[in-house]
Amino acid sequence: MDAGVHLPLIDFGGEGFSHRRLAETVDAALECGFAAISANDHLLFSAPWLDGPTALAAVAGRSGGMKLMTSLALATLRGPVPVAKMLSALDILSDGRVIAGVGPGSSKADYAAVGMPFEQRWQRFDEAVRLLKALVQPGSAAEDGAYYSAPPAGLSPPPRQRGGVPLWLGSWGSQAGLRRVARLGDGWLASAYNTTPEAFAAALTLLGSELSRQRRPPGGFPHALVTMWTWITARRSEAERVLSEVVAPVVGRDPAELRGRICVGSAQECAELLSRYAGAGCQRVHFWPVGDERRQVELIAGEVMPRVAP
Repeated sequence: MDAGVHLPLIDFGGEGFSHRRLAETVDAALECGFAAISANDHLLFSAPWLDGPTALAAVAGRSGGMKLMTSLALATLRGPVPVAKMLSALDILSDGRVIAGVGPGSSKADYAAVGMPFEQRWQRFDEAVRLLKALVQPGSAAEDGAYYSAPPAGLSPPPRQRGGVPLWLGSWGSQAGLRRVARLGDGWLASAYNTTPEAFAAALTLLGSELSRQRRPPGGFPHALVTMWTWITARRSEAERVLSEVVAPVVGRDPAELRGRICVGSAQECAELLSRYAGAGCQRVHFWPVGDERRQVELIAGEVMPRVAP
């Protein structure tokens, strides 16, 4: 199991939004041997939110060989044509290192902001993924759908990757969601604070069955765990404060529901949680430090990951 890091799109500790903060996070991840950086996507949120695709583009040039992942891009709300254009440009500028994590989004506020009915999100998402898949694969033709139009000649320039930008679909692990991943996706993204190692293992087994039903080999199908809120500290009182006063209010959850599900606590506690995920077959975890990103990345790499049991 290797590590990725979410870019600091939320100002948790009053550090403000800046290119410097993004760059320091990427530099630390690169120095510590991380495999990927990622950025989630919201239009509106419970806290001010820096635009994810823009943040990824801002640091693409200093990200070395790390993968750049959207986790998840709102293909339904932004529309498949604008998202495909963004992904293709990012793939060119990063010399072919983009993984497109996509999802419909679970925020009614985001849908209201663009005047789109929230109850249409799944049928719109299915159509958006089919169009997006065609638009980010060189030489593929995209046809208009019921909700979205597509340029008959596709988009130009195409992505740098010869086979196009891979599309990984987000799912919290329901049978319907994993069936969609197996049918339409090139990979699966699970949400760390909406699952457990045991539930993840069960979902991975179910995904394997769904892939087999689609006549797709389950063995080589990639996946990752995203939005692993993180604060490594040896002080129990500090861990409880971060859990109750920082993370829980932002995601709208009871602290008791989050306790033990995310990497807030000592290095040993976090390593034990990650060891359970490694045992469940998890390939990559994208950590989201809730501030002091460089120091937290260094603690993940130096104190947590070496203790994770394979």
